[in-house]
Amino acid sequence: MTDWLIQTEDLSSLLADRPGNLVVLDCSWYLPEAGKHAWDDFVAGHIPGARFIDLGDISDPDSPYVNMLPTADLFARQVGRLGIGNDTDVVIYDAGYVSCRLWWMFRTFGHARVRILDGGWRKWKAEGRPIETGEAKPAEARRFDARPLAGRVATLDDVRAAIETGCATIVDARTAARFDGLEGSGYPGVASGYMPGAVNTPWARFFDAERNFQFVSPEKARAVFEEAQADIDGDVITTCGSGVTACILGFMIERAGNPHWRLYDGSWHEWGQREDVPKRVRQAAP
Repeated sequence: MTDWLIQTEDLSSLLADRPGNLVVLDCSWYLPEAGKHAWDDFVAGHIPGARFIDLGDISDPDSPYVNMLPTADLFARQVGRLGIGNDTDVVIYDAGYVSCRLWWMFRTFGHARVRILDGGWRKWKAEGRPIETGEAKPAEARRFDARPLAGRVATLDDVRAAIETGCATIVDARTAARFDGLEGSGYPGVASGYMPGAVNTPWARFFDAERNFQFVSPEKARAVFEEAQADIDGDVITTCGSGVTACILGFMIERAGNPHWRLYDGSWHEWGQREDVPKRVRQAAP
C-alpha cells in the first residue's frame, strides 16, 4: 500500500457497506500531565463502530523510557483482542497527533493494511457526520501474527553514529522552544536541549488548521523540510520527546517519496537522561 490516507467521505461510504474485514480504531491519547484520559472522550463520542486502543497498552511496560515499542507478542495480543487479524483493513484516527505512531507500529509489525483518517476526529465532527456514544461493542478476538520488519527502528548508537559521521539526517519534531532548551523537556528529571546536528521541524507544521487539521500535501511537507535545510532524500532518523510525534515526520517523509527513514524510539526521553551523549542548548535572544 502506498496511499496511507483515507478521506472522511470514503470512510463514511465504507461504513455504510459494513465490510466484515474493516476495523476503525480511535487511538486518541493525552500526556500524563494533562490529568485526563482519552477513553472518557471516546465514551462521550466516536465514529460509529469504532474501537478504542490505548497507547499505554501497546507500549513496552518494562522499559525505563516512555511509549517504547512493545514485544511482537504484546502487540499481537492487544490488537487481536480488538478483532484485528492479518487480513483486516485498519483505519486509525485520533483528535491530536497519535495516529502516525500507531500507523508506524502496525507497519513495523508487518501489517500494511492500515490507513489514517485525514483530519481525524476533528474533521469528522466538523462535517456533521454520525457520532456514536458509549462503550464500543465487544469485539470477537482474532489471531494476529506480528511479523517484525528490520530497519524500522534507530537505536541510541545509530543516532550517535549519525552525529559523528553525518550518515543520516536527524529531524526533531518537538516545538522550537523544547528543541532549543528554552523550556523544560516535559519530563521530570530529563534534561533540556537537542542533539548536535539535529534539524528542528515541529510536527504542527504538517497539519493545515484551516482545513480541519488535514495533513499538508507532500509538496508542502517537502518545502517545510527544505526551509529547515533538512535533507530528506537520503537516510533519515526522526526523533521527538517520546517517539510519538516523530512518526508524523516519518509519515510526511514517506509521502514525499522517501521510505528510507527510521524512528529513534527512545527519542529525547532516553537521550536527555543519558550522561554519555552530547546535548546542546541555544542561548535565548537578549
